[in-house]
Amino acid sequence: MLKQLRNALVDQLPRSLIVRRGRRSVAAVALTFDDGPFAETPALLEALEKADVRATFFVVGEQCAKFPAAVSAIARAGHEVASHGYSHTIFPELTGLELRRELASTAALIGPPTARRPLVRPPRGAVDAGSMLRTWAAGYRTALWTLDSDDCRSTDPRWISSRAAAAGPGDVILLHEGQTWTIAAVPALVSELRARGLSLVTMSELVDQR
Repeated sequence: MLKQLRNALVDQLPRSLIVRRGRRSVAAVALTFDDGPFAETPALLEALEKADVRATFFVVGEQCAKFPAAVSAIARAGHEVASHGYSHTIFPELTGLELRRELASTAALIGPPTARRPLVRPPRGAVDAGSMLRTWAAGYRTALWTLDSDDCRSTDPRWISSRAAAAGPGDVILLHEGQTWTIAAVPALVSELRARGLSLVTMSELVDQR
């Protein structure tokens, strides 16, 4: 119930401040991958290339420092690279100065933004009014999701792809990097979404479509 109330509130807020889905009238969805990059990132990129899909990667600054080549590979493959904070500390626990430092440190590792107000996904989706406003003041737009694949709770690729394939027009699907079972779920998930007439785009493309 609390999650439903939060989502209803988010949907009423200005889309320049926070967004979690695209328009329901648009037959498209976005795959988003959190928490990377990891050593498994090249395998995920290969799976997405084979499926001819571009996705959005919400990367952690500390992980980018460990795997800089993976960050470059994500961008070269045409995927959207966006911030997930630097230390994966939830934003409401950070002061304004700490949050600005987290965002700036991550931005320095992922390169210049491709959007006027780039997306940033708060770790664990944790937000409050203060953190949303501080994120906006730093030049970013808070990005959540509509469908959690639960790939952090199951290691069964078939179960994950079946759950995520329940997405409908405008949905943003939450997935995670660094998990071989998530990579294994990608082909069936993409096939099922396309069989239902849905195209796959980056999150920025999805939320900004009219």
